[in-house]
Amino acid sequence: MGYRNLQETVSALEKTGQLKRLDVEVDPYLEIGAIQRRVYAADGPALLFSRVKGCGFPMLGNLFGTLARARYLFRDTLPVIARMVELKVDPGLAMRNLPATLALGRHAWSLLPKPVSRGPVLEKSTRLAGLPQLVTWPNDGGAFITLPQVYTEAPGKGGWKNSNLGMYRVQISGGEYASDEVGLHYQIHRGIGVHHTKALEKGQPLPVNVFVGGPPSLSLAAVMPLPEGMPELAFAGLLGGHRLPVVKTPNGLLAPSQADFCLCGQILLDQTRPEGPFGDHLGYYSLTHDFPVMQVTHVFHRPGAIWPFTTVGRPPQEDTTFGALIHEMTGAAIPDLVAGVRAVHAVDVAGVHPLLLAIGSERYTPYAEASGPQELLTQANALLGQGQLSLAKYLLIVNQADLPDLDIHDIGVFLQSLLCRVDWRRDLHFQTRTTIDTLDYSGEALNAGSKVVIAASGPVRCELPRELPGELRLPAGFTRPGIALPGVLVIQGEPWQGQRGLPAADLAAFCRSYTRDDEINDFPLIVIVDDAAFSSRNLNNLLWVTFTRSAPATDIEGIEAFSHVKHWGCHGSLVIDARSKDHHAPPLEDDPATEARVDALGASGGPLHGII
Repeated sequence: MGYRNLQETVSALEKTGQLKRLDVEVDPYLEIGAIQRRVYAADGPALLFSRVKGCGFPMLGNLFGTLARARYLFRDTLPVIARMVELKVDPGLAMRNLPATLALGRHAWSLLPKPVSRGPVLEKSTRLAGLPQLVTWPNDGGAFITLPQVYTEAPGKGGWKNSNLGMYRVQISGGEYASDEVGLHYQIHRGIGVHHTKALEKGQPLPVNVFVGGPPSLSLAAVMPLPEGMPELAFAGLLGGHRLPVVKTPNGLLAPSQADFCLCGQILLDQTRPEGPFGDHLGYYSLTHDFPVMQVTHVFHRPGAIWPFTTVGRPPQEDTTFGALIHEMTGAAIPDLVAGVRAVHAVDVAGVHPLLLAIGSERYTPYAEASGPQELLTQANALLGQGQLSLAKYLLIVNQADLPDLDIHDIGVFLQSLLCRVDWRRDLHFQTRTTIDTLDYSGEALNAGSKVVIAASGPVRCELPRELPGELRLPAGFTRPGIALPGVLVIQGEPWQGQRGLPAADLAAFCRSYTRDDEINDFPLIVIVDDAAFSSRNLNNLLWVTFTRSAPATDIEGIEAFSHVKHWGCHGSLVIDARSKDHHAPPLEDDPATEARVDALGASGGPLHGII
């Protein structure tokens, strides 16, 4: 029943041919990260790097590199989770409620962490400088822990029942950190923020443990969107198929006794340090900003410790598997999340939070002729109030009755279904001066920006063009029109010039050069980009460029736009300015010298030949 530690996991994967051991020396500065990304792109095996330059610990990468391998890791317990969702059992209630406990059967016992007096994780110690110094992109500000499990307990209410375990990145070198300090980057709407706020109110530091490694169920539990009141440590036990043994550490907190590493310390009171830059999962660098500082008092590790890691970048990457597996486990619960919502999909290739798709239903006035979205708007507002779904920047929602067999994961068909029904005069609903994802630099400031709901319902209103018209008139400065998707016209503009938080002058001029009667309006959506060939080459490129490089309130304009009783719309095409702006973070680019070394590893006779 599940793996109890990382050593068991590695052994099982190696025996079944799902792990490749690399015994050549490799550098944690850029090289290891580049290898992992290349092997992930090739659907390759997990990787155990046994000779890490400058470090005595082996590193494990690409553990969750394929959905098939992730399913294999949890093959004994995924049916339990599926049954739990089917029965609508809240695992948090199973710890307090007899009917819920009975529904889970003998598996309910694994929800209870098991206190032990000692464990392997506390047997040995090292220093921060002795840990693998993983730097994954050329402009990263230092070395980072990329699969951390950051553990806190509610001040004044300690214990695992009042704990939070989250995956918040940890910078362990570089910047202005002392030799016993690390940067703790947590984004908005994360559970640790509640504990940190309470500690600040009490005027006291917040004890923190950072775990690395241990049973794979810990990593997945740390990224799960769990119900309120459900501790991640308990879910890790359920997912791992056994009670999770936990041991007390010097700062009074718990640690899984089978973890590989544990950084023990506290968040300093009223202190921050510049953290970053870091190549992040939107495909850009998250820049340097002040974040909390953790003072590390102990760095523990088990005998034979293994350091698991991942690298992130423009999606899809290894963290894509987490999202896919979470959807498999929880997708059936979506209709119970918001009444009438049939499915949701945070689009990974668009950076997850920038684009959320939803299929809802219209049931308000079945006796009347449809007059446009009604219940869809209620459902959209409810979705934007749900946990991390609240960080969605573009929420596109359609009515299931219009296309009953619509697959929400077929993004191209979904977009075409919306575009052929949308009415830009009524179907755009903006939120301004609101919160957005910390990693998204398209808004007006860090954590600040806008959102738009596009809700489409009703009969088909137009046929989506699949070819360019014979003569397409374009204003000066706009060139190279192309069709990225039926109904979506991509046009290359000159480099963006403007002021953050305001529309570019040439965007407004572009829209003013047309009236609603011009043939360009046959395309419901026009996207202005820096590189039309790249943006129209495939759907993934279109989604990434459009939704990571635009802010709804400033970068959406339209042909013959209007504002009526504070509602904005347009009579012609909707136009999105998806060019790179001066305030955007730079995109991630591979280091050519590093890529050449990785090429050599994959060449004939190399240890990765036949894999990359």
